Amino acid sequence: MNCGPLCEAINEVTEGYQGKDFSHMGMVYVKNDSTFIIEASGNSVRLTTLETFKSYTKETMYVGRLKRRYRKLIPKAISFSLQQIGIPYDDAYLYDNGSYYCSELMYDAFLFAYGKPFFQLVPMTFKSPKTNTYFPVWEDYYHKLKMEIPEGKLGCNPGGISTSDKLKIIGTLN
Repeated sequence: MNCGPLCEAINEVTEGYQGKDFSHMGMVYVKNDSTFIIEASGNSVRLTTLETFKSYTKETMYVGRLKRRYRKLIPKAISFSLQQIGIPYDDAYLYDNGSYYCSELMYDAFLFAYGKPFFQLVPMTFKSPKTNTYFPVWEDYYHKLKMEIPEGKLGCNPGGISTSDKLKIIGTLN
């Protein structure tokens, strides 16, 4: 997803599958003969056509699938995610605040399906690893939200989920 300097800052502090950068994710949902992506993006959790989802970026998109022993969780995770449609987007990137950012939706969907944490929450950082100071884009972002930067708060990100030992990257889309 092309979100400019925010994505660049996210990519600098997160590690994804095979060192790749991941700034967005969603869950595939097939209904009848149509393929959709359930995602938290824009203003809310929403159902997006695969064609629209693919149009977000010119970069290669990676497709991951749960390993076989976990696939029984998929229907419950999809059901949970569909029930979240319309929930506001989490502009604050704070876990468990009544809204969702993309990887937070995936985290909660599989938490619900598994009955306990499935993916991992980690302390978030908004600081450049090169300087150990906040990225200016995050300072401006949270200043506009009139809130403190949630440094060290638990959260998740697409890159971290892409490295889960419960997933296998099965292909790419261009």
